[in-house]
Amino acid sequence: MSSKVLLVIDPQNDYLANGAYPLWNVEKVLENIKQLICRAEELSVPVILVRHIAISEQAPFFKDGSFGAEICSDIRELSQHADVVIKHYADSFDETELNSVLKSYSADSLILFGMMTQNCVTHTALSKSAESFSVSVVADCCTTIDAMTHTIALNALSRRCKLINLQECLNTL
Repeated sequence: MSSKVLLVIDPQNDYLANGAYPLWNVEKVLENIKQLICRAEELSVPVILVRHIAISEQAPFFKDGSFGAEICSDIRELSQHADVVIKHYADSFDETELNSVLKSYSADSLILFGMMTQNCVTHTALSKSAESFSVSVVADCCTTIDAMTHTIALNALSRRCKLINLQECLNTL
C-alpha cells in the first residue's frame, strides 16, 4: 500500500485578488484545494503546506514578515496539523526540509498542487528529488497568471507526471 501525502504549494495571501500578485481563477482553485484538504483530514492523509519566502530585498512579494507571505487563513485553519515547509526557490525540495518531512511519513506518493503551475508546481513535480516518488498533479487545484499559461504548463507536465482532476483525487485518496 502506498503512503500518500498532499503537498500544497504556496497558498499565500499575495496571490489573492487583493494581494501583490493576484492569480487567475484563484478563488475557485482555493475552494478546490479546501475540498482536498478536508478529505485528506477525514482519511488521515498527511498534508504539507509549502510557503515561499523571498530572500532578495528587491523581491516584489512574499517578503518575510508580511501579510502577503502568510498562508491564506482558511487553508491554514483547515490544515492546522500540517507541516509547513519554508522555501526560497521554485523547487520545493531545493534547500528545504521537504525530503525529511516526507521520510517521516514514509511517503512514496506525492499529490501536489498549488500556485504557480508553470513555476513552483512544475519545478517541484520535475525536481530530481521528486524522482523517487510517484508524482500526481491535481490540475484543477493549480493556477497561475492566466488560463493559457496554466494549460501550457499542464501539457508539459503530462509528459512526466500523472495529471488528475479534483474529483478523481477525492475518489482515490
